[in-house]
Amino acid sequence: MRKIKMYIAMSLNGRIAKSDGSVHWLESIPNPDKTDHGYYKFYKTIDTTIQGNNTYEQVMSWGIDFPYSDKKNFVLTRNRKVKNTEHVQFISENHIDFIKKLKQQKGDDIWLIGGGQVNTMLFNENLIDEILIFVMPIVISEGIELFEGIPNETRLKLVDTKEYTTGAVELRYLIEEAV
Repeated sequence: MRKIKMYIAMSLNGRIAKSDGSVHWLESIPNPDKTDHGYYKFYKTIDTTIQGNNTYEQVMSWGIDFPYSDKKNFVLTRNRKVKNTEHVQFISENHIDFIKKLKQQKGDDIWLIGGGQVNTMLFNENLIDEILIFVMPIVISEGIELFEGIPNETRLKLVDTKEYTTGAVELRYLIEEAV
């Protein structure tokens, strides 16, 4: 079975984006060595992405070509009127059933890009297999939490840590079990 891996950066106080969805605060963190925090290596292990519509809209607002065009991309939304694009298939109903079937298909791992609502929905359904969190050396006064809403109380197993010259700390967790 394919694994769903959440690979995401957050502020020290658990914010993955500002309230408007922007992640420009990540650019304010000094990175003199131009480290990619393992992104390139991680990106080669996946062939599919999942993200919420708000995250997708934020990515599209950057004014760049769609950055995951070489992957299969699914956007979870409640909007049934949105049309698929060249690079993205919108899933507007039966999200959990769709994800369960996706995990059963042959292929590489699946990247859960976010955001907070989708993270919580998949977490509460025990569909996330691994969480790679990059705690960035910044506190954001307001914003979107890693898990929006109420996540189920769940034990995690820390399997690896790594620190970077940027001051970021990578934490890699496996899901143990709901409490």
